[in-house]
Amino acid sequence: MANTKPIRIKSISEFHQLRNLPAPGHPLISVVNVADFSYSEETMNMKVIMDFYSISLKRNCGKIRYGQTQYDFDKGVMYFIAPNQVFSVENSPNEPRPTGSMLLIHPDFFWNTALAKAINRYEFFGYAVNEALWLSEKEEFTIIGIMQNIQQEYHNSIDRFSKQIIVSQVESLLNYSERFYNRQFITREKSNHQILDRLEKLLSDYFNSDDLVSKGLPTVQHISDTLNTSPKYLSSLMKVLTGQSTQQHIHDKLIDKAKEKLSTTNLSVSEIAYELGFEHSQSFSKLFKTKTNVSPLEFRQSFN
Repeated sequence: MANTKPIRIKSISEFHQLRNLPAPGHPLISVVNVADFSYSEETMNMKVIMDFYSISLKRNCGKIRYGQTQYDFDKGVMYFIAPNQVFSVENSPNEPRPTGSMLLIHPDFFWNTALAKAINRYEFFGYAVNEALWLSEKEEFTIIGIMQNIQQEYHNSIDRFSKQIIVSQVESLLNYSERFYNRQFITREKSNHQILDRLEKLLSDYFNSDDLVSKGLPTVQHISDTLNTSPKYLSSLMKVLTGQSTQQHIHDKLIDKAKEKLSTTNLSVSEIAYELGFEHSQSFSKLFKTKTNVSPLEFRQSFN
C-alpha cells in the first residue's frame, strides 16, 4: 500500500537521483529508459507529486492510482501526468520489471513559446482520463521515434534553434496522442470528473477570465462553494491527495499564469500584478519569489 503522504519531486534532476540515473543532459527536459530505474523498498510503493510533466510509454507498470481512481493498464501502454497531480505506484517484487521510455518536461521549458498556453487544452493530462492509451505497433513506433528525436536534439550542441525544434517535436507528440486518444474513446464513455479535476478546470477558467481585476484572487471559500464542499473538507482532501492546502494550490495556478504573462507579454510587473487581482504589486512580487526563488523581473530577464 502506498504511503499516505505524497513525496514531491521538484526537478528532473531530483527524479534522476530518486531512480539512480545519471544526471540529465538538460535541466528542464529528459528522456529516460525505464528499464534503467533502480528501486528501493522505500520507492517501490509510494505516492508522488511532480513539478513537471511526464509522458510515459511503459509496460509492466504495476498498479497506478491517478488522483482518486485506479489507472487502467489492461490494454494501454501510454499515460500522461501533469505537474502538481498526485499518483501512486504499487509494484510487487515478483512482477516483471517495468520497461519503456519516459519524457519529462518542466513547465519552464515552455515559457515564451506558444505551447505554454496550448498545453492546457490536452485533456489526457487531467484526472478525468484514467486509462492508459492503447497503441498499435505502428503508432508506438511513431511515439518512440519522436522521443528519440527530442533526446538527440537536447544532446546536440545547443543553438538558437534548439528549443523551438524540441518544442515542435513535443507538440507533434501531443497531437499524435490526441488523435490516438480520440480513436480510443469513440466507443467509450469517459470517467466522471472527480473533485480534483473540477478544481483544476475551475481555477484554469478563473485565471483565464478577463475580469480578475474586479473579482480579485479566488478565495478558498469561493472555490469550495462552487464545488459544493466545505472549505475544511476541501483542504483536508487536498492535503491527503496532493500534500498541499487549497490555498497553496491556488497560488501554484496563479504563479503559472504570472509566468505566462511575464514571458509572453511586455506588461510591467505592476500591470501583471493588477491584472492578476493584486492591489499591491509588492505582494505579488513577494509571493512570486517565495514560490520560485527569483523575482518576477529576474524570471523575465532569464529569457533575454
